[in-house]
Parts: sequence; structure tokens; C-alpha cells
Amino acid sequence: MFNDILNYILGLGAAIFLPIIMIILGLCVKMKLKKAIMAGLTLGIAFTGMNVVLGFMFSSISPAAQALVERTGLELTAIDVGWSPIAAIAWAWPFALFMFPLQIGINLVMLALKLTNCLNVDLWNVWGKILTATLVAYITGNIAFGFIAGAIQIILELISGDLIQKRCYEATKIPGVTCTHPMFLQGPILFLINRILDFIPGINKVNIDANELKKRIGIFGENSVMGFIVGGLIAFLGGYAIKEILITAMSVATAMILFPMVAKLFMQALAPIADAAGAFMKSKFKGRDFYVGLDWPFMAGCSEVWVIAIVLVPIELILAVVLSQLGLNTLIPLASIINVVLTPPAMIIARKNLVRMFLISIIATPSYLIAATQFAPQITKMAADTNTLHAEAGQFISWMQVEAPEFRWSIVHAFNGDLTGIIGIIIFAILFAWYFLSMKKSNAQDSAK
Repeated sequence: MFNDILNYILGLGAAIFLPIIMIILGLCVKMKLKKAIMAGLTLGIAFTGMNVVLGFMFSSISPAAQALVERTGLELTAIDVGWSPIAAIAWAWPFALFMFPLQIGINLVMLALKLTNCLNVDLWNVWGKILTATLVAYITGNIAFGFIAGAIQIILELISGDLIQKRCYEATKIPGVTCTHPMFLQGPILFLINRILDFIPGINKVNIDANELKKRIGIFGENSVMGFIVGGLIAFLGGYAIKEILITAMSVATAMILFPMVAKLFMQALAPIADAAGAFMKSKFKGRDFYVGLDWPFMAGCSEVWVIAIVLVPIELILAVVLSQLGLNTLIPLASIINVVLTPPAMIIARKNLVRMFLISIIATPSYLIAATQFAPQITKMAADTNTLHAEAGQFISWMQVEAPEFRWSIVHAFNGDLTGIIGIIIFAILFAWYFLSMKKSNAQDSAK
């Protein structure tokens, strides 16, 4: 009975589930009922609005990208189905619901022991931990290993949320919040790439964000114009007729204008909750700063996220072709062609520097294609075994936005005893430790300014 009720609530989606959590949190931290309800309702509207704009963007770009793939004559065996079917596969794991108390328990213990200052209320994305646990349990045949892997991910997400909180505020100007989405577990890899760029003459002197781009190239730096040009270019390369090219171009331009408008609702909803939660926690724990961990869409108002995400579309297709010739990729990037799990962490690491974001994203993209290819057989079989989704004979399903692909691939194969996975997770652990110390130093320097 309880499981049925919980599954029903989760089935309502993040736009319903998270506002409920936020209203409850608001009341727990002594917000007035009216303010809590209005903040929760506004958050739901923000999520719904962002999903509408995202869906509008994807429905414009994905068919054009698919047409471009078909024009190349490229035949790949794995189809990128997007996050929704993958989430359904994760939730179909019989032990999925136990991840909720595990995440909440770990968070509370870490708060009490002063190992984090982040209260992660993004319980909707608990399915990301479930997916890791499911893959580990499925490949190893050991359920306990799955939960250990999920626990490791929970801990790392909280630590990551602590490290990036100041930069999240710097980017969005929304106080008292951070992002605990698993996409930010790629932070150590992206930070390493960014550090290497520091030593490349020319690149290390360039710092251009969306506002600076507008100053330098005038009208071509406007979100709407960039969206129109890139959307039209992708449609042109896909072989569209002039009418369809113009429609696609205008659709992408429209989405680029709507993103920051909708994002303002996140600030309107989250600021009072974050303030109330911070004040409440400070009254209980003197001398500590607390913040709320959230899903990534509160960053969606940053133009840099979308400029790079759209420009990456043709590059992703080129990389898919090149990697397929090298035997490293079998995935057709379709449903996840706008890789919004890469550009937000790239933005935070590069501090909105578009040149660095672009280079970081290009260098990081192959890992998504390779990991999605590697996981395709397991995901396809898991989908069939849980009766979630069935692929035709000889066809596989996967998900290009596999989130922190280096971490997820390494931890799954490490628990399976594979030497490459063990080496991978050791390297990741070393990088994460270096990233932790480097970000701590960077945050301290920022605070001293």
C-alpha cells in the first residue's frame, strides 16, 4: 500500500513532487503557510515552464539532428532514448524505494558530523543513485554492492554541492542554494581540463561570457540571433527545405529567449525557502552556513548553458561518426542531443567563460558516447527484464546523458572486479581529492576578495 502511494506521487513528476517537498520543508523551518504554499507553487510553475521550453527546444532540434544522421548514411546499433525511459528502468528495480531512507540518513549524519552544510531536498533525482545501484547490482549480481555504490554517490554529491555553492551563487545570484545533481560528479574531470587550459597561451588570457560576447560581436551575440543561426544551420545540414529551416531556426531562437524568463521563477520560489531554511539551521547550529541542494534547472537562466549546448549539437554528431570508425561508439545521439548534463558543470567550472566551456565540452563529450555505448547491452537487457522497454532484434537502447560517465562507468566495473574499472575509480578518487583541495582554496580566495 505504501509503495503504491509513493510510486503514485513519484509518477506525478518533479513539477509536483518537489513543490510538495518544498512546502513541507518551508513549514518545518517555520515559514508562514501562505508563503510556503506560494513558494512551492511557484517552484512547480518554474519546473513546468522549464519542461515546456525544454520539450519545445528538443522537438525542434532532435528531428533536424536525426535527419542529419540519416543523410550521412551512418548505421549505428544503439539508440539514445533520453532520460525518461532510463528513469523508468531504474524505478523498476525492486529495491529502488530503499534509496530514499539511505539518502536522507546519510545527509542527516553528514550534517550532524559537520561533513557537509548542504541539505539535499532534491529527492526526485534519487533515481540517479538508483540507476547506479541497479547497474552495479545487475552486473555483479550483488544487491549490497549496489547500495554501497549508491551511498558513495550520495556522499560525493553532497561534498560536490558544498564545493560549488559559491560559484552557483556567482552564476545565478540565487542565495542559499547549490546543485546536488549527479552531473556535477564530472567536476574533477572538467576542472582538470580547465586547469590544463591555464597553460595554453592565448586561451588562458581569454574570458568571454554571454554579456561580453554581445559587446564584441553585437547583434550576433544576442541569444535570439545565435539560436536562430545555429538552429537554422542544423536544419540546413539535415537537408530541410527553406520553410522548415526557418521554422526550426525561429523555434530555437524562441527557446533561447524563454529560458531566462522562466528561470526568474526559480529565484522567486527558492530565495524565501533558502533564507528560511538557512535561518532555521543557523538557530540550531550556531556559526554554520547552510544551503539547500537542488536539481539543476535553477541554472537554466544562464545563457552560457544554452549557447554551448546548441553549438555542440553538430560536433556531437561528428564525434559520434569519428568514434564509430574507431570502434568506440555505436550510439546515435538523438533524444539527448542537447547535452544539458554537461554544459551546466562546464559553466560552473569555467565560470561562464564561453571559450573554455566550449573547449571543455568538446573534450568531455566522447566520454558520454563511449560510456553510453558500453552500457547499452546492460540497459537493453534490464529494460526487457523489467518489461519497461523492448528493442528490436539487433538493436540496443542507451542514454547519451549518462551523467558523470567516467565515475559511473568506473564504479560499476570496479565493483565487478574489472581491472580497468578498479584503475578508473582509483584515478577518479585521486582527481576528486585534488579537486576538493583546489576548490576549497579557490573558495577561500573568493571569500577574501
